[in-house]
Amino acid sequence: MDFKRFLPFGRKAPRVAVIRLQGAIGAARPGSQGLSDATLGPLIERAFKRGKPRAVALIINSPGGSPVQSSLIAARIRRLAEETGLPVHAFVEDVAASGGYWLACAADDIWADATSVVGSIGVISAGFGLDGLIGKHGVERRVHTAGGSKSFMDPFRPEKPEDVARLTRLLEDMHLAFKTHVVARRGAKLHSDADLFTGEIWTGAQAVDVGLIDGVAHAVPKLKSLYGDKVRLIPYSARQPWLRRFGASFGADTANAMIEVAEDRALWARFGL
Repeated sequence: MDFKRFLPFGRKAPRVAVIRLQGAIGAARPGSQGLSDATLGPLIERAFKRGKPRAVALIINSPGGSPVQSSLIAARIRRLAEETGLPVHAFVEDVAASGGYWLACAADDIWADATSVVGSIGVISAGFGLDGLIGKHGVERRVHTAGGSKSFMDPFRPEKPEDVARLTRLLEDMHLAFKTHVVARRGAKLHSDADLFTGEIWTGAQAVDVGLIDGVAHAVPKLKSLYGDKVRLIPYSARQPWLRRFGASFGADTANAMIEVAEDRALWARFGL
């Protein structure tokens, strides 16, 4: 009989907390399944502080979404990493693009499958211009504001050059924040001769060559190589809303769920997924 496992002071297997970051990134809404700082915050806090882990691993599969929520989640991860002194490793599954890559850069190193999609370091705003459609059907748009910019980018009115210029300035500021985060986290690993901030995407194998990730690797074998074959991987993932576990939703939640599904599919479709 192996009596070592009964000894109170026996050497314990190292633990690594594994946080799954799956889905589009957006502000918390009732019944939402997306990633937000409000919903992920308590989970991330537990992962760093419960059970004295040796490290934290992020399993990322996200096409991006809200720049603000991406920034908040990444900042929380960095704050906790600095408070606890724990290393953070990111592993990309299908995609870590746009806000998904923002999250990956919160880690000290980034690993991906050779065929993962990585990058899309840019900011996008998309919508529809419906003024011609309602005009054909004799619908008149009536808007009354107190404040000249309150009808900014109204999709039912003709697009204004000054609105487009203002939107461009907003997007450029967000893009600058994204670039600053990537450069601060990846530093000298980024290849200076590559234009990395155009919104372009790379496969995992290509991303190694331009310095966006550290190598091609999968989570379990890589973590075993770093912390030993006996490493214990402790999973943490956001819980699905109770009704959604049974495929049920009612009233306004049904409409919200349909909108969220459509938005999520549009984000994933940009990367062929």
